[in-house]
Amino acid sequence: MGPWAGVSYYFGDLNSNYDLSKPNFAGGFLARYNFNKRICLKFSAGLGEIQGDDADSDNVFERARNLNFRSILVDGTAQLEFNFLPYVHGSKEEFFTPYLFGGLSVFHFNPKTDYNGTTYELRGLGTEGQFKGEEYYTTQAALAFGIGMKVDLSYEWSLNFELSARRLYTDYLDDVSTVYPDKTDLLKLRGQTAVDLSDRSIAIPGVTDGPIGQAGRQRGDASNNDAYLFLSAAIVYYFGDLRCPPK
Repeated sequence: MGPWAGVSYYFGDLNSNYDLSKPNFAGGFLARYNFNKRICLKFSAGLGEIQGDDADSDNVFERARNLNFRSILVDGTAQLEFNFLPYVHGSKEEFFTPYLFGGLSVFHFNPKTDYNGTTYELRGLGTEGQFKGEEYYTTQAALAFGIGMKVDLSYEWSLNFELSARRLYTDYLDDVSTVYPDKTDLLKLRGQTAVDLSDRSIAIPGVTDGPIGQAGRQRGDASNNDAYLFLSAAIVYYFGDLRCPPK
């Protein structure tokens, strides 16, 4: 077992072009059990930050939409790993291996944004017209998958490098998914702040005639759920020290 640290990325409606220019710090702890030289079971817990901003997009529609968010992720994952090569701690021949893995994650998120000097939690504002009590869940499950590399430093210590992705069952990691709501209904239901943060669209001279936030018009892409990933390095201590004593 041991600690890991790295960076986290988000992909979704507010980062549809898979921009990797704004990494955020992530870290956590892992524990692994080796069944044999090839198969392992690993548990990990992690904390990371994600963000997205339409102002960074190359897409004209997205820049006109003018939305942004940030969120802290709390992630817990169980995964099975398959080593491509036989891997034995302390071996002079079998001391490294690339590996593939798959598993399940449970994660918590809470998208927020800044407006007029104040930070707002977006879920409770029902920015796409959700009725009270019908908002999306902020604790959900995901599929975990990816690739990694294990390398021994000594009999007890090893380095792990891992690219770990999450395919989500929600499209609301960024609070954006479907269409703009009716502003009159939203005002009655949630108040003026909800209306303001639901539609922050701007006019782009020569491209749009005015703000694009009209009731029923596309706000996000509900056909493609969001995703996030961790790119990490870990230093791991091996507790299976059962070597024979020297003569």
